[in-house]
Amino acid sequence: MTEPSANEHVLTERPQAHPGVLVIRFNRPEKKNALTEAMYLRIVAALELAEADETVRAIAFLGTEGCFTAGNDMGDFLAYALSDGSKLPAAAVLLKALVAASKPLVSGIDGLAIGIGTTLNMHCDLTVASSRSLFKTPFVDLALVPEAASSLLAPLSMGHQRAFALLAMGEGFSAEAAREAGLIWKVVEPDAVESETLAIAANLAKKPPQALKIARDLLRGDRNLVLARIDEELAHFKERLKSAEARAAFETFLAKKTI
Repeated sequence: MTEPSANEHVLTERPQAHPGVLVIRFNRPEKKNALTEAMYLRIVAALELAEADETVRAIAFLGTEGCFTAGNDMGDFLAYALSDGSKLPAAAVLLKALVAASKPLVSGIDGLAIGIGTTLNMHCDLTVASSRSLFKTPFVDLALVPEAASSLLAPLSMGHQRAFALLAMGEGFSAEAAREAGLIWKVVEPDAVESETLAIAANLAKKPPQALKIARDLLRGDRNLVLARIDEELAHFKERLKSAEARAAFETFLAKKTI
């Protein structure tokens, strides 16, 4: 059987009912939408096309029923750990593309939002989550460190203790806890996530684009600070990926998945 391509694992849509909206959908449900290197690059390409297309006014991230994404594909993590480490991880390329995005980003979460499935939302302007969603970043449990400038953005939005619980202790946050912490904006029932997310994106797409861009830039602040923190985290992340304790953690995780 032919392995599905990244084009099938990351779908892009322009819903007719919502002019001006580009949907980027994670579509690898058999692997809980775990993101591979090819998927990251597919998302980057979609963001770059959206940036160049004046008819795209807002971008919406969605997953599949019961799962936004379980985070980075662990097989790719292990492959990097066994490589010479010279290649920039595709996840880092995506993170910088998110920071560079000039158009509103919204996300709709239903179910699992693990690792980058949580930190991606820190770069979104509005996030809707279902009442059954779970936000969790098991970085330290995998002998890794926070990424996506989350070590900068999370304390700013939720304070040190909540950020530490999420990013260092690896505590899972329910949708309501995430809303109270300022990680997401709204909690809805599972069957309303997609419609609510697309309605928000469509609403943003109707607004005067230049005025919205200026307002968004003012709210988001200095992108250079975010990019600098991404680079700082990435240096630690790459070092940790090559560490013996990280390799052991990946192998233990993958062994459990095969039992």
